[in-house]
Amino acid sequence: MPKSRAVAGQRRLRQMFAAFRNDENGANAVEFALVAPIFIALLVGIIQIFLVFFGQQLLQQVVQQSARQIMTGQVQEAGMTQTQFSTLVCSQVRIIFSCNNLMISVQSASSWSALSAAGPTLTFNADGTVSNNWPYNPGGPSDKVILEVIYQWPVFGGPLGFTLANLPNGNRQITASAAFQNEPYQ
Repeated sequence: MPKSRAVAGQRRLRQMFAAFRNDENGANAVEFALVAPIFIALLVGIIQIFLVFFGQQLLQQVVQQSARQIMTGQVQEAGMTQTQFSTLVCSQVRIIFSCNNLMISVQSASSWSALSAAGPTLTFNADGTVSNNWPYNPGGPSDKVILEVIYQWPVFGGPLGFTLANLPNGNRQITASAAFQNEPYQ
C-alpha cells in the first residue's frame, strides 16, 4: 500500500504540473510585464522630445517678435538698455520659460561679414552658473543685426538611460536666432 500511495502522489503531482502548465490565467499580466518597461521608456522619450520641440518653437516665435522691435527701430528710439530689452523678451515667455535661464545676445554691424554667426557656447563657473557676457548692440538704421536667445531647458532622465541633455549641468541648450537688416527708420 505505501507504494501505491507514492504512485498516486506522483500522479497527482504530475496532474497539478500539467494543469499549471496548461493554465493561461495571468498570461496577459506576464506579457505586459515584459513589454511595459520598453513601452514606458518610449512614452517618456516621446513626451521629452515633444516638450523640447515645443519649447524651441515657442522660443523661435519670441525671437521673431523681439527682432521686429529692433528692426523697426522701436527698441533704439525707446533707448532700451540690455536689461529693459531682456524684460521685454521675458514678458513674452513667462508661461513656460524661467527668465533666469534666458540669455540674450544682440550684435550689429554695417556689414554681414563683420558679424559672427557661430552658435553660442555656454561657459560655466565652478558653481554651475553661466559666465558668458552677452553683447547688446541693436544698431542703427540699415545696420545688420543678429539676435540670439539661448535657454537652458531642464530635462529629466528617462528609463533605460534616455536623456536629451547636452549641457554639463544636465539641461538642454536651445537657441533661437534671427538675422535681419534694420529698416531705415528716422
